[in-house]
Amino acid sequence: MTDAFNQIFKQMMEQGQKMAQAFTPGLEGVDVKAFEKLFPAMPKEMLEAFFGKTFNPEGLDARTRFLVTIGALTVQGPLGEPQMRVTVKNALAAGATKREIAEVIWQMSMFGGVPAMQKALETAQAVFAETEEKAP
Repeated sequence: MTDAFNQIFKQMMEQGQKMAQAFTPGLEGVDVKAFEKLFPAMPKEMLEAFFGKTFNPEGLDARTRFLVTIGALTVQGPLGEPQMRVTVKNALAAGATKREIAEVIWQMSMFGGVPAMQKALETAQAVFAETEEKAP
């Protein structure tokens, strides 16, 4: 990595830590797994700041980055399930459709195998169902 990249990454991490402290000043020592219940999806502005244009202003938007991440997590099979749940929620919040998410998962069957694809689809469908239940 270049020094410039290292500096940008360091600044991004420091900003993220400051933002996390500002959003949750009294949550030191809280179980990280419980965090999903408190903050199930990031606001769109935060998604874009963290996962959209931070490293490459002309690059991929947050929606596309989450779809790519879903592809990578699919290939991991059951190991990626906890991260998959959060990533699907955030992909939806960033503007991805259920169909796009399912298509990305299906496409990964060639790389991770059918069992990995099935597990990822089950996880995504569970998140879709939870999202529908919460909708007004």
